[in-house]
Amino acid sequence: MPSCDHASCPIIATNKASVHRMTSRLSAGVIALCLFTSWPAFSEIVSTLKQQTHVAVTIYNENLALVKDSRTIAIPAGEQTLALRGVSARLRPETALLRDKNPSTTLDILEQNFDFDLLTPQKLLEKTVGKEVGLISVNPVTGIEEEQRATVLSTNNGTVVQVGERIEVNPPGRFVFDALPPNLRDQPTLSVMLRSDSSKAKDLQLSYLTGGLSWKADYVAELSGDDTTLDLTGWVTLNNTSGTSYNNAHLQLVAGDVNIVRQQMAPRAYNRVASLEMSVDAAPKMSQESLFEYHLYTLNRPTTIQNQQSKQVSLLAAANIPVTKELVLSGGHYYYRSSATRIGEKLKFGIYVEVANEKRSGLGLALPKGVVRVYKRDASNAIQFVGEDRIDHTPNKDKIRLKLGDAFDVVADKKQTQFKVKERVMMSDVYESSYDVVVTNGKTSAVEVLIHEPIPGDWKILSENFSHKKINAGIAQWRIKIPAESSVTLSYSTQVKI
Repeated sequence: MPSCDHASCPIIATNKASVHRMTSRLSAGVIALCLFTSWPAFSEIVSTLKQQTHVAVTIYNENLALVKDSRTIAIPAGEQTLALRGVSARLRPETALLRDKNPSTTLDILEQNFDFDLLTPQKLLEKTVGKEVGLISVNPVTGIEEEQRATVLSTNNGTVVQVGERIEVNPPGRFVFDALPPNLRDQPTLSVMLRSDSSKAKDLQLSYLTGGLSWKADYVAELSGDDTTLDLTGWVTLNNTSGTSYNNAHLQLVAGDVNIVRQQMAPRAYNRVASLEMSVDAAPKMSQESLFEYHLYTLNRPTTIQNQQSKQVSLLAAANIPVTKELVLSGGHYYYRSSATRIGEKLKFGIYVEVANEKRSGLGLALPKGVVRVYKRDASNAIQFVGEDRIDHTPNKDKIRLKLGDAFDVVADKKQTQFKVKERVMMSDVYESSYDVVVTNGKTSAVEVLIHEPIPGDWKILSENFSHKKINAGIAQWRIKIPAESSVTLSYSTQVKI
């Protein structure tokens, strides 16, 4: 949007009487533009993003970012008011810190105000309640636009004005304002009252915490034809709804659960509903390092994060990572202490894939939490989606385990074949029970399945036709191979003391 200077703006260059005569020849948009951009109601030094020399943005997981905004600004000696425009609309003013990078100069901060009450037609009317404005309407007889002076009385559920001796509600025409109220801004502004010891240009840095900037990790994995390896690509998705852009920013991301003191009441902030524009930035990858008990990821070149933009930056890429696929049936603990003859039919086996996050597997990275989406090629070599799961922050040497869905061709029927209370004592009971689990494989190839049974209390297996493994204090696991288009029955008996 173009602006007017004092020399060229027809409103500023003439007196108020001339303004009234010229309104019939100027559009309301031009009048408003000249008044708002060239007729300040108070004296201040205005700094815009054009004076920005560097900006660094560190974004955390919890919709929080640290912004370090450096600008070179000429500030006269003495007490001044500096208006820093282009800051985040969701700036947390209690975190703002303005400093001079030159330690040899003195810059005292006396007061600061964050103006987030932004300019809208309704706000402008509200700020002029009790004051006079111009009211331009068309004379029904002559067809010529005329201006009258009107006093704004109220803006609740409509506009009430006094014109001369009469009161009008929602009068026809348009309003013209003499000046922009000092506490109403067209964009979020941090106003700082300061005292400078010299008139030299100063290299200032404003740092603050803000909302409206967030990031998340997303991963795309492609399984090999035999499900033994996968290729993994990681993306960082940045969302900027902070109300300003960050041009050529030094971008860093912190992965980890940083403790944040929540505000009891959120301050009012600029909020413009708009669709996010998507931008993709594929290379180079991000470097990482440890920071305190978190991980810091740094993009090794500047990037621009536009307001109302969703931006993707490449995080990692690894190929031929070994994968373990498992079909797992998980039982329940309730039927080991009660009679439950028919436990379930056509029970589903969960499909899990597991990857070791270590260098010999092609990874060995600190992986931020996010969603992993897995694809596989069909017989015609077309990519098909086969499932997704969410991972937490995963350090080096840990494992990534994903549940992609439930198997179609492999099902189980489970029933309790025997149950009795062997012994009842004052503090505990002893139960004995037996089970059959019939696993059916409808595939044309053999499969291996895992059956996990969470058994409560002090337990032991009395008999079984396949050997179990005690995974932990409460889980017994059977690993069974099922031939193609066949069924296999697992039979076992337990004794449980609870």
